[in-house]
Amino acid sequence: MTVDLVLGPRPEEPGPPIGGRASYPPDVEQRLAADAATVIARYPQPRSALLPLLHLVQSEDGRLTTAGIRFCAAQLGLADAEVAAVATFYSMYRRTPTGDYLVGVCTNTLCAVMGGDAILEALETELAVSAGETTGDGRITLEHIECNAACDYAPVIMVNWEFFDNQTPSSARQLVADIRAGQRPQATRGGQVCPFRETARTLAGLPGEAGADGGGPGAATLAGLRVAHELGMAPALPDRETP
Repeated sequence: MTVDLVLGPRPEEPGPPIGGRASYPPDVEQRLAADAATVIARYPQPRSALLPLLHLVQSEDGRLTTAGIRFCAAQLGLADAEVAAVATFYSMYRRTPTGDYLVGVCTNTLCAVMGGDAILEALETELAVSAGETTGDGRITLEHIECNAACDYAPVIMVNWEFFDNQTPSSARQLVADIRAGQRPQATRGGQVCPFRETARTLAGLPGEAGADGGGPGAATLAGLRVAHELGMAPALPDRETP
């Protein structure tokens, strides 16, 4: 018996392919190699340094490029395809040119209920761009993001992955206006936000301009722990006699 299966369209990989320049000038290659050596030395197996090295090359170009993929592969003894497979899995590695500040608006469930969609719409109007686009001055790339585990302070905006809590359309508009005026915004639970490329360098584990940590979790985050202490609740201890 013959069975005909009608298949739908082939799913496309999310995001554009990695492009950009194909190689680095010798001076850039040498500088990156020195930084890469510092990073790789921290790991017992060189290939374990792949994620920070991807941040390193992202700090050079403001996104991943063919040159960056080839550089990481050469440093770690991997195939270009192995590096690209990892790079395209994680959303923090950018495949398109990114502005000085990556402004992400969460519209996942709780943020949406609390007004995330209205905030995204307000910023699209304020910046005259759609989500995924960069302003003409190159200052801001607007992004529509998924949940970043900050639901206790919804709705939340992230600027270069730093939290800006309890936002409203008006506060979001003021935030991007300050950025476009040349100010470096102060994160709600972090330091002063540095430009995207400097953030990427910091994530690579290298010295940069990142501000000091702004402190620990806030009251909303710790509410459950506070209630547990008030009620004398404690986690059950494991039964150590159980094999």
